[in-house]
Amino acid sequence: MASTSSLTLSQALLARAISHHHGSNQSSSDRVSLSTFTGLKSSSTRLITGSSRRTHRRSSLIGSTRTRTGPVKASAVETAVDKATDTSLVEKSINTIRFLAIDAVEKANSGHPGLPMGCAPMGHVLYDEIMRYNPKNPYWFNRDRFVLSAGHGCMLQYALLHLAGYDSVQEEDLKGFRQWGSKTPGHPENFETPGVEVTTGPLGQGIANAVGLALAEKHLAARFNKPDNEIVDHYTYVILGDGCQMEGISNEACSLAGHWGLGKLIAFYDDNHISIDGDTEIAFTESVDKRFEGLGWEVIWVKNGNTGYDEIRAAIKQAKACKDKPTLIKVTTTIGFGSPNKANSYSVHGSALGAKEVDATRQNLGWPFEPFHVPEDVKKHWSRHIPKGSALEAEWNAKFAEYEKKYKEEAAELKSIITGELPAGWEKALPTYTPESPADATRNLSQQCLNALAKVLPGLLGGSADLASSNMTLLKMFGDFQKDTPEERNVRFGVREHGMGAICNGIVLHSPGLIPYCATFFVFTDYMRAAIRISALSESGVIYVMTHDSIGLGEDGPTHQPIEHIASFRAMPNILMLRPADGNETAGAYKVAVLNRKRPSILALSRQKLKQLPGTSIEGVEKGGYIISDNSSGNKPDVILIGTGSELEIAAQAAEDLRKEGKAVRVVSFISWELFDEQSDAYKESVLPAAVTARVSIEAASTFGWEKIVGSKGKSIGIDRFGASAPAGRIYKEFGLTAEAVVAAAKQVC
Repeated sequence: MASTSSLTLSQALLARAISHHHGSNQSSSDRVSLSTFTGLKSSSTRLITGSSRRTHRRSSLIGSTRTRTGPVKASAVETAVDKATDTSLVEKSINTIRFLAIDAVEKANSGHPGLPMGCAPMGHVLYDEIMRYNPKNPYWFNRDRFVLSAGHGCMLQYALLHLAGYDSVQEEDLKGFRQWGSKTPGHPENFETPGVEVTTGPLGQGIANAVGLALAEKHLAARFNKPDNEIVDHYTYVILGDGCQMEGISNEACSLAGHWGLGKLIAFYDDNHISIDGDTEIAFTESVDKRFEGLGWEVIWVKNGNTGYDEIRAAIKQAKACKDKPTLIKVTTTIGFGSPNKANSYSVHGSALGAKEVDATRQNLGWPFEPFHVPEDVKKHWSRHIPKGSALEAEWNAKFAEYEKKYKEEAAELKSIITGELPAGWEKALPTYTPESPADATRNLSQQCLNALAKVLPGLLGGSADLASSNMTLLKMFGDFQKDTPEERNVRFGVREHGMGAICNGIVLHSPGLIPYCATFFVFTDYMRAAIRISALSESGVIYVMTHDSIGLGEDGPTHQPIEHIASFRAMPNILMLRPADGNETAGAYKVAVLNRKRPSILALSRQKLKQLPGTSIEGVEKGGYIISDNSSGNKPDVILIGTGSELEIAAQAAEDLRKEGKAVRVVSFISWELFDEQSDAYKESVLPAAVTARVSIEAASTFGWEKIVGSKGKSIGIDRFGASAPAGRIYKEFGLTAEAVVAAAKQVC
């Protein structure tokens, strides 16, 4: 890449990111631009003992302070807060956060005020005293990351971003909470609000994303840090609630975090014992503490999360001192703290307090101000984060400039990962094939592509859900990412599909040049669909390598044979569903997937061997649908045969049979409906002329949706029932997925 100063690079990246967030109409293949990074190390501190017992029922006094045991002296805690900041100003700041949330929810008459009211103290300590960030450049690389896994409480984060000076959340944005076109949607959205790292709301996704963010930090630090320059050095902080803890995805991801020893992941568990249906005693009585200890986490209990500010500070200090484990800080809070009649109840979880209760809460907490008011002393106190953040970034930029002078090759790689700028000519590494090349399963051809790309894409890393030897996803020149070898690029996810997908979302949203892939059998996307949907929604360009894509997997039978899956992903917005037919199309699918950094790609790959077909090409794949053979003239074939994946070969054979009978036949590979839809009308007419209504499609999957392609006069050959257990060849014959069936259908329509 061209040499630039890191400061210029930082400014350029910020400008590009701002352009994206202000609604520029960019193509999905444009790369997300993130900015540079911070490298200040936290000082090592001695451990402060924390209890790991689960709390029992709290005082029934609404909004009261719970009794603390084992108090921690403030003098034992080092914090970034100004020593002159007294408790009264801290409490005033915390109440500002609470009432910004209350007022926004009240104005919208929609939202979740309880969590922001209960979590305001930990949010204040994090954003005002602990975290390193630059409000004027939300994309500074070395910032600390914050994830609100309990995304329904998003007014907590919006209030914090507003106080910290982020341009994305002005007072008018708070007043526009949950309204059309606002920067403050009903759950945090990274693509909508700069300062929000990931999209959360579906419970458990956020903590799993945070594991991915922390994995990325550990991986990059291991690869690029030097004894004299630790250029990658930041923390990932999370707030999660009881709902996140109940969802299985959180256990999957947190199990891996403990296994990997992600010491810079610090999660705050909002232990308020309330969910939508009431007290968690009705369905959730396990010891979260013991479970996380078993998962390999450090566990600390802050018994008074309402007013125990020093306890929160001490817990963070203890967490930072634990270098080889992630930390769960259980913070016992009162949901809706301060509300005289609704605190500590489900009624404050998901609806506005109501005018009378808002007034009562103002009186109870001694808050005389009008809605959305930020007192001047609070505003002045928080205003220091703008110059402080700029100074932190400038310090890091200078540090990177020194790094670049001494470690040119590593600096160039790291800069590529930070900016998302792909190395020049990277696509030339992709293999190409001829009809004379041996037949092979596209899963094997996929492995050839992955290993070729790993040599030229410094940000490519990934793995499988305990199926690497079957998905064929191992990068042969690298070892395994593990606790003691985090610089390696093969990630072993174990049998954890849902967690795997969400972790990859976190990895890709850490830095635009990180290109994660993950793999399992295509049918098991059912286990991870929620994470894949968040990939699409949050513009996370994860590459999903899905093998065993059809009944062609054979004897494992209908439990493992996908039927409706292709159609379901074609129905999902902002995702590419790619089903390559041979080596060239597999290479083309990878080229498309790498280029599309703002939308995920699913590659559906075969277990069975497929011929290398004449006419396929990498360039054709980029069009989504293209002609691989045609003996017609004047764009007037008698019939058009359309296939994907393993059935393109069947369509090609049927075409040869029909041509022997004098028919003018066009064969079209339809590898990606989404890419074809994006082509010009002229191109689409050149492939599927409107005047030619004689069309036949063949795909070993549900026929749902194919009428859009073949039209009302065409025919679709597919499978609209579950599969069966038998050798692949027999199954194909039994289900009528044969060249003979295509020929018969063609004769019916032309």
